[in-house]
Formats: sequence, structure tokens, C-alpha cells
Amino acid sequence: MADPRLIGRAALACGALATALAVDFVTKWLILNVVMAPARTIEIAPFFNLTLGFNTGVSFGMFRDLFVEQPLLLAGITVVIAAGFLVWAVCTARRIETFALGLIAGSAVGNVVDRVRHGAVTDFLDFYVGDWHWPAFNMADTMITIGVVLLIAGSFWRPRSMAAAQKQPIRAGH
Repeated sequence: MADPRLIGRAALACGALATALAVDFVTKWLILNVVMAPARTIEIAPFFNLTLGFNTGVSFGMFRDLFVEQPLLLAGITVVIAAGFLVWAVCTARRIETFALGLIAGSAVGNVVDRVRHGAVTDFLDFYVGDWHWPAFNMADTMITIGVVLLIAGSFWRPRSMAAAQKQPIRAGH
């Protein structure tokens, strides 16, 4: 019989993965089929635009020349990495880590689907200051960032059992 904690962690990781995928799919569909039909730049705030772009590289367009002709190679590498995050998510005992890793894995899968369908990842969030623009990104990238922030924040919180053990006085002879 399977460990109920393992099943619970798997369910939490898959729920986070599904959430990240749903947010990514819905926002990309809306951008491609509603908002950017036709493609243009929409100023939302003095520091933020919606603008359509396609990234053939990895983060921030790095290595785009390497992968522009081989988007499936990058997609395959990303699937392996996402699978690793899911295994980690199920193996960790901390719920915040499980959820964060599920978000990261789901977001990676969302970007893989884009690479397979379009040969590139659809980006549309454009933040800038003056003439300097941060590389455009999408909601999957945002969910990856949220997952990383949760992992970092969670690393500062001690599990309850560890905190309780540290409050116990040390007795001589033990």
C-alpha cells in the first residue's frame, strides 16, 4: 500500500503543475487569439507594455542561435528537467517545497508545449525603464519566479518538529 504522505505530496505537486499550466495556456491563448490580433504594442503603464514576442532561446533569449533550428532539442532537455523537479517535489517533506516545485515543473511544461507548437516560447509581458527593456516574458516565467521565491522563503522556515525538538532541554548523560 502506498504511503498516504507520498500520495498527498504527489497530489499537491500535480495540483500546482496543473495550476501553472492552466494559467500559462489561458494567458497565451488570450494574447495570441484576442489581445494581439493584430500584433501590436499596448501600453498598460509608463513602465509596462503588452507586446508579442517569440523566444527561441532559453531564459532571456540566451543561446537562441544554438536552438533556433532545433526547438525540440531544447524542449526535450526541458522535459527532463521538469521531470526532475516533479520527483524532487514528491520526495520532499515540506509542503511549500512540493507546491513550489510543482509550479516550476508546470511552467516548464507550458513553455515546452509552446516550443513544440510554435518553435519558440510566446512572450508578452514587457517591463521597461526609459529606453531599457527587460527581456519580455510570460506567465509561465512568472510562475517559475514565484516557485523559486517560495523555495527560498521556505528555506528560512523550520519544520514544526525541528523547532519543537530545539526547544527541548538537553539532559546530562543523554
